[in-house]
Amino acid sequence: MTEIFRAGIQSIPKGKWDAARALGLSHGMMMRLVILPQALRVIIPPTGNQFIAMLKDSSLVSVVGVWELTYVATTEGQREFRHMEMLISASVIYWLLSMVLEVMQSRIERRFRRSAR
Repeated sequence: MTEIFRAGIQSIPKGKWDAARALGLSHGMMMRLVILPQALRVIIPPTGNQFIAMLKDSSLVSVVGVWELTYVATTEGQREFRHMEMLISASVIYWLLSMVLEVMQSRIERRFRRSAR
């Protein structure tokens, strides 16, 4: 995640940094008012992709012992003898969570694209 933010901040041309300094802005004001609003257009898409990938990879965490959706579906399937129903339910929940995150990401991207015009 830090690499995504670093790349977004470094994508701002040197001239914009110099212009903000020429206006006499402090470093904090320069970042808040000039650099970060422009860098967010570069930062938002890969950050959203990272969150979606983390959601999809969360089933790997169940190996560590965290109560996770796939683990719960497997144990409930064993307890109720309904393996397919539980696993299909878990996959639908993962799919819905992924779709919600994708819709949120596209709306945020659209908002930043609109403000860039």
